Parts: sequence; C-alpha cells; structure tokens
Amino acid sequence: MENKPNDYSHINGWGIDADPRNEPTYPIKHYTGDDHQRIRWDRPPQQPETVEVLHSNERPYVTAVFGTSVPPMGLSGAIRRYAFKYSESSYGHWLPLLLADRVNVVEGIIDDLKHGHVPNIFAEKGWKAEWKHNRGGLIQKVAVGALAATVVIAWLSRDTKKLARR
Repeated sequence: MENKPNDYSHINGWGIDADPRNEPTYPIKHYTGDDHQRIRWDRPPQQPETVEVLHSNERPYVTAVFGTSVPPMGLSGAIRRYAFKYSESSYGHWLPLLLADRVNVVEGIIDDLKHGHVPNIFAEKGWKAEWKHNRGGLIQKVAVGALAATVVIAWLSRDTKKLARR
C-alpha cells in the first residue's frame, strides 16, 4: 500500500470552512486570528464544592461552575446517586432521575407538613388555570389518578391470609 496524502476532495463540502471569506459572519466580523487559538485557554478556577455535587461518570471532574441550590438528600437523593452511576446515554440514568423528581415532590410535601405548613396543592399545581382553560384534560388527569390510587389501595389492603388458603 502506498503512502498518499489524504485527499478528501471527493467528499461534498470538504474544506468549505478553509476560506475565511466564506464564513457566515464575513465581512461583518473583524477577523483577528485569535479564533483558532481557542484550544490554548486556561481553565478557570474551580468553584469550591461545599455540598455533594453529582456529575456525569463520563467526566473526570465537575464542571468549573455548578449549581448547589438543592444537594441530593433523602430517598430522592439516593435515587439520584444511583442514576449517576450510569451513562447519560442510557435509560438507567434518565428514568431514575424522573422518578427522583416525583419522590422529591412527595418529600417536599411531607417536609411542609412536618414544619406546620399545609401546602395548597391545587394552587401550586395550577389546577385553577387548568380548570379554566383545559377542563377535559384536568378531569381526565383526576380520574386516572383516582383509578390508580384505588388500584394501589385495593392491592395493598387485600387479605393475604385468605389468598394463601385458596
């Protein structure tokens, strides 16, 4: 096999960005040559980690800046820690995170009740606006929720001793 220089001219569009005058921002942008120096940048100082920060297992470290408003805690935090063991490209990452969000809502309601605050769930869920603008959808949501709750309660309250005797 011969060593030939790589010729990609047969690929449609190859090298289209080689001419700076063919750039979409030309002639408005005043090209200085610094655009191609982006690979030589100094990493900004790392934000201090004062609480547990979950980050992708595909990154060796946390990003330079990150949010710490609600560190993972309780059952939802355990579910989130489990989710971050998996790649961001898998259902094993995203489905547990969705579940953790739902569990966190229940944890928040329990925490409110524990501190003597009764949450106005109807107002917080926007049911007044939904009743006004999407009455059929709200009725369907409530019916499906009631049906699901009834099935769960019936299943949990069944008499297992009777079932074992049969």
